[in-house]
Amino acid sequence: MITWLERWQIPLYLVALGVGAVFGLATPSAAPGLEQAINPVLMVLLYATFLGVPLTRLGRALRDGRFLAGLLVLNFAIVPVVVYGLSRFVADDQALLLGVLLVLLAPCIDYVIVFSGLAGSAHDRLLAAAPLLMLVQMLLLPAYLGLFMGPSLFEVLDVAPFLEAFLLLIVTPLVLAAITQYLAARSASARKLMDAMESLMVPLMMATLAVVVASQVDAVRTDLSSLLRVIPVYVGFLVVMIPLGILTGRVFSQDAPSTRALVFSGATRNSLVILPLALALPDPFALVAVVVVTQTLVELVGMVTYVRLIPRLIPHHPGARSLTTSPAPKGNPP
Repeated sequence: MITWLERWQIPLYLVALGVGAVFGLATPSAAPGLEQAINPVLMVLLYATFLGVPLTRLGRALRDGRFLAGLLVLNFAIVPVVVYGLSRFVADDQALLLGVLLVLLAPCIDYVIVFSGLAGSAHDRLLAAAPLLMLVQMLLLPAYLGLFMGPSLFEVLDVAPFLEAFLLLIVTPLVLAAITQYLAARSASARKLMDAMESLMVPLMMATLAVVVASQVDAVRTDLSSLLRVIPVYVGFLVVMIPLGILTGRVFSQDAPSTRALVFSGATRNSLVILPLALALPDPFALVAVVVVTQTLVELVGMVTYVRLIPRLIPHHPGARSLTTSPAPKGNPP
């Protein structure tokens, strides 16, 4: 069953999105209740996601120097420049601008591993680097937001619910996952729990997508005229990051699987981790959560295209020697 779920996960995610959209449009009165269910579902999903990230083996990722350098440069030097340029198209609307910046500045650490693996990339390297990507984006995201929107942003935001959402929905699952991984080396029960959560990854992702879309789709329909402005920004981002990812791979002398991994990492964003933070924003920024959800919808369609397109753009020659100097850490996708 696990193998079947992993094989058909992309169609299953699209089905979950469709079911959520149909239910949300048919019963808009259920939206408030479904919105209350987002946080619990996200907590479980993020706990399962973080369990698949080798938090106790961060040191191994740090030894993969050339790939890691390319990953950091792409996500935290090149991407911010691209995002700043694209965000100018919605700079006149503070809610749209904040939503675009919030989601596009944060590199994905979860289903990027799955999608990149389907395209034959070095997804094990992304898995090993995920803790570092998470740490760096937590440190740099406030700085980039302040730089791109100005210090006035922090004057209108109520920091308390933002911090509460961050601690409850990100730090707590992250700490619990680290503890579980530590115990798994010593306890059969902890190992069984990790195996069980791994087997539930696809159903949990489906449930999360369905709940998120069902709770927000009526708002998307209501604010469709505004949201239509951000869709070209998200599509443009997916298009631009392909050549930039390939160029980064060449500059840092990566082989085809590692270059594919760089492309996927540069293009895929951390929308499901960012969403609880967007939901915690005050009323003047209520549209931000819907802007983040819209990016998820565009990105999932884009990832289906990427899985087929990227292997053709970056062909892998099995006989070619890897250009990287350090071995790839081992790991399994969630």
